[in-house]
Amino acid sequence: MAAPASAAPSDQPGGTTAVLDSRALDQLQQRAADVQTGLQEQQAEVAAAREEQARAQEAVAAAEAVVSDAESELAVHQRAVARYAAAVYRDGGAISPLTLLLSGGDPGDVVAALGFLEVVDAHAAQVIGAAEELRQGALAERQRATTALAQARERADAVAAKVAELEAAAAAVTDELDEALSVVDRQLAQLQQEQLAVNARTAANWRAYVEQLTAAGVAPPPAAALLDPGAGLPAGLVPVGASEGGAQRGAAQLPRQPASLLVLPAETLAAVTAAMDALGRPYAPGTAGPDSWDCGSLVQSVYGSAGVPLPGSQADLFAVAAPVAPADVLPGDLVFLGTAEAGLGHVGIALDPKTMLAADARAGAVVVRTLPADQVLGIGRPSLGQRSPVAAPGLTGGALRVECGNSIYPPSYDGARAWGGYPNGLIPPSAMCPVGAGSHTLRCDAAAAYRAMSAAYAGAFGGPICITDSYRTYASQVNLYGRKPALAAVPGTSNHGWGLAVDLCGGSSGSAPRSTPG
Repeated sequence: MAAPASAAPSDQPGGTTAVLDSRALDQLQQRAADVQTGLQEQQAEVAAAREEQARAQEAVAAAEAVVSDAESELAVHQRAVARYAAAVYRDGGAISPLTLLLSGGDPGDVVAALGFLEVVDAHAAQVIGAAEELRQGALAERQRATTALAQARERADAVAAKVAELEAAAAAVTDELDEALSVVDRQLAQLQQEQLAVNARTAANWRAYVEQLTAAGVAPPPAAALLDPGAGLPAGLVPVGASEGGAQRGAAQLPRQPASLLVLPAETLAAVTAAMDALGRPYAPGTAGPDSWDCGSLVQSVYGSAGVPLPGSQADLFAVAAPVAPADVLPGDLVFLGTAEAGLGHVGIALDPKTMLAADARAGAVVVRTLPADQVLGIGRPSLGQRSPVAAPGLTGGALRVECGNSIYPPSYDGARAWGGYPNGLIPPSAMCPVGAGSHTLRCDAAAAYRAMSAAYAGAFGGPICITDSYRTYASQVNLYGRKPALAAVPGTSNHGWGLAVDLCGGSSGSAPRSTPG
């Protein structure tokens, strides 16, 4: 039986697997993660130190106000005493008990006057003493506040010095990461070219197979005509043998020499042909074409276009796909991949027993890749209809969930590989796509969405959207954090580092750039 679409696919879909799993790059990532952890911890210390310094500054200002009030009160009392002294001088000189005695008339008046003077002097001394005591207390409080402010400034300086050390470490590891990334990018570019060649050969082989059917005068029968080989097949066709004996349902063959020609249902031919047209399109989780796909939505779409309704996720597809023995896999069958620990992790379309077509997260695109026999959890044949739903194999032992061939790491700031196996800010340029404005790039599905949005904007307002920033490398994140630590994300955490955000110009109002998800 002919193999319609074999094309010696790469063991590295998209060329990323061996490159990104290198121990050297993992070690560099760990160093980067350590620096990021330190920067995030220091960011909290910077905020705390600045808050402490602000409180100390407020305490000094409050103490200054108290001192000022105390000195003002003391000055008031001193002026009152001064006026009293001036009045005495104006009225004939300083009054004393002796002058009162010599100038006094009635002895009772003299005694009364002496008592009055003693009371006045005692009160003046008391008032001035209390004011002075208040002033001294205020001065002491100001001194304490000033000392606290100096200590807060010292702490802030120490924190700033530590941040500078971490930024220097980040810069050092960034240089090494950039060098490693350039190697990855060169390898990726070469392997992508190889992948494109594999895709092209596979598509050409498929077209040649369809042309063989036409040349042989075979009109592809509907799926219903191939469901029960025992009850009969269209004229001229014979059953395809099953590995466990008997005939396979959902396929037939045209006897020829030197090899029979496989005959698939018309729906399967249409679906695989549509899948061939999607080769090279970007992979992106949660998308359903036409500019990007995930593995489940691609299967759903191509079979849906052929009149076979299917669900759109890998788990739901597994649940309802009519199973066939792995040894009986035929072109158009659904291949479910996974492991005992991680459960179901991928779905693609078989092209032959060793080849599959899929929207592959590791490749970041719709590619032709090797079908790994040791990871096959099941084979399903859409042309046979749907079975009663069964549960898809799930996670065990705390393993990471796998989606469309890529492990899904929990959200974190340590540069975990969120898509395509790439760390934040360390995505090779070859894996990105232009947005159509200057040299700006984004993840390919985000770039396609941005171009569509910008075109719609231009149609409404006469010009494209103004963009100031898009994908940020790890190095540029480090640089920005060093200049704006209070505003920038810790390196390795920015949405810009995933190629999923842009900064737009502020517009005619002159406002600051706005960050928008890509």
